[in-house]
Amino acid sequence: QVQLVESGGGLVQAGGSLRLSCAASGRTFSVYTMGWFRQAPGKDRAFVAHMIWSGGSTYYADSVKGRFTTARDNAKNTVYLQMNSLKPEDTAVYYCAARRRLGFTTSKDDYDYWGQGTQVTVSS
Repeated sequence: QVQLVESGGGLVQAGGSLRLSCAASGRTFSVYTMGWFRQAPGKDRAFVAHMIWSGGSTYYADSVKGRFTTARDNAKNTVYLQMNSLKPEDTAVYYCAARRRLGFTTSKDDYDYWGQGTQVTVSS
C-alpha cells in the first residue's frame, strides 16, 4: 500500500499563490506516476496535473497551464503543486493520487491511491 498526505491548502486572495505538498509513504517503489486532481462543490473530481514519479514529462489541464507547476523531491518522497495567479474558480479540494503504471491519463479511475485532500479557497 501507498499512503499519501496532502498539505499546504488555505485561503488566499485572487492573484496569490499557494504550494501544495503530497508526502508519500509505504510501497513507494511501486509508484510510477503521480497526479493532482481537484473537486469543487457539486462537481466531479477533475484532472489538474500529471507527472512521472522519477522525473520527466508533465502535463497540465488547460485551465491551469502556465499558472501551476509540479515538482518533486525524491529524497523526501514528496511532490508539490505550485499554484500561482490563483483565481476564484480554482477553489476546490485538491487531491494527489498515485498510479502503479506508466502512461499518461487524466482519468481519476486510473489511479490506485489517493490522499485525503486539502482545501484551497481563493477569494475575489
